[in-house]
Parts: sequence; structure tokens; C-alpha cells
Amino acid sequence: MKSPTRLADLITALRTLPGIGPKSAQRMAYHLLQRDRKGAAKLGAAIDRALTELMHCELCNDFSETPICPVCASNERDTSQLAVVEMPTDLLMMEHTQNYHGLYFVLMGRLSPLDGIGPREIHLDRLIQRASNGVVQEVILATNFTMEGEATAHAITELLHARGIAVSRIARGIPVGGELEHIDSGTLAQALTDRRRYDSK
Repeated sequence: MKSPTRLADLITALRTLPGIGPKSAQRMAYHLLQRDRKGAAKLGAAIDRALTELMHCELCNDFSETPICPVCASNERDTSQLAVVEMPTDLLMMEHTQNYHGLYFVLMGRLSPLDGIGPREIHLDRLIQRASNGVVQEVILATNFTMEGEATAHAITELLHARGIAVSRIARGIPVGGELEHIDSGTLAQALTDRRRYDSK
């Protein structure tokens, strides 16, 4: 027996969310319709407002309610540093460290030719323009340490070095509080490669 068209449309729409399969989408649809219609209306209104009112910041490409986001508009940020991240969630994680005070550029993805994601899709032209403004002194690559993230970092490095712009990469290795016996060999090898010298005072 087929589901009513509107119900089928709702289930299909829910399946667009990452990690949501047919069964999960079906359970969510029935829950919203039967148990939480107010929540469903609130969810629908929030999605509608987000689609209508959110835009990309003209400078950093993050989502914003204004043409220039609050971070880019702040006078308290270090304009000489520009951190490049893949997604807005990565920017939030950087902010949570309370250890970085520069500006950002959000790629909204990473290079993945097999998925049809090339330089244009991740706005590399805008990144190069931003990094070449004469104010930025260092571009910090904070893309993920996946194959695609590494390929993206390499491509950006090549483009920026060709323009004489300093580039650095966030370090990787043992997590804070980690114990060597529980660390995989690849991570430990990278930690050894990226080791720092302790200077005596």
C-alpha cells in the first residue's frame, strides 16, 4: 500500500539529511505528524527563515544574516591571519579553542573530482583574492586530514606560494590527554614528524 503523496514527499525530504535512511526518515515523519505537530511547524518555519534570511558573508563565505558577518566586521580580530576551513562547523570549533583571533575563509567543501567538486565549487578564486589584499600576512590551512582535505590544502598552498603569500598548516598528532599505547601508528608517526624542539631558558 502506498503512503499518501504528502507523507511520501515529507519522508523523501527528510532523507536529504545526512545519515538519514528510508526507515529513519519514515519514523521521523510519523513522529512529527502524530506526536509533535507544533515541533514540526516550528521546524518548518525555522527552515523557511534560514533559507530566506541567511546569505554568505561577502568576505569569509560563512553563513550570515548580514552581507558582512560579525567576525569579519569585528575590530578586535587580527587581520594579518586568515584561517581556511572546510565548513562552518570547523570555524565554530576553531572559535571554541579561544586561541585563534584572526579571520576566516570557509570553503564550503573540499576538492573532490569524483564528486564533481573542483576549484570553482569551493570558491578558490575568492580565497586567493582575499589572501592577496595586502593585509593578510599568513594563511593558516585548517582543512581536515582526509585525502580530500590534504589535496585541497596542497592545491591552495601551490596557488598562494605562486603569489608570494606565506602559508602554514595546522599540526596533527597525539590528542591532548592521549596515551601512546592507544594511538594508531600513523598518528604517532605524524606526531614524530611534526615534533617541536624545547628551548631551554
